[in-house]
Amino acid sequence: MDTKLKGDIAEQAAVLRALKRGWGVLKTVGDRLPYDLVFDVQGVLVKVQVKSAWYHEPAGNYLADNRRTKTNRRLMVRELYGEADFDFALVYLETLDLFYVFPVKVFISYASQIQFVESDKRQRKPRSANYREAWELISIWAAREETRV
Repeated sequence: MDTKLKGDIAEQAAVLRALKRGWGVLKTVGDRLPYDLVFDVQGVLVKVQVKSAWYHEPAGNYLADNRRTKTNRRLMVRELYGEADFDFALVYLETLDLFYVFPVKVFISYASQIQFVESDKRQRKPRSANYREAWELISIWAAREETRV
């Protein structure tokens, strides 16, 4: 399975989760924008970047790249995202059918990759554990944005 297909699967899983929460979903045309989806949460539009994580067997962890990949016919360029690029990043662990929901500031604060530990082999939970299935962060953010308008 290539990375584009994995990305499509992650996006569709995110759409399903949003719809089950009663949110509207808008899909971008093409892949030129720094976000993949827009959720309409009670009239507040939330820009969302969706990433797919992969299992890294030697470490026993899942990994996700938190950089933007641009490609043309001969060149692949990776760039860091900025705070204005989207509001939330969703990282999908397909084999476990779960999401990590990161506010943009948290997502871009990681280096080039984020590790997701899904076993109890560590005594201390990684920082990413706070964002496991944290969909309520989007609702809280949207409610704050609604009061600003």
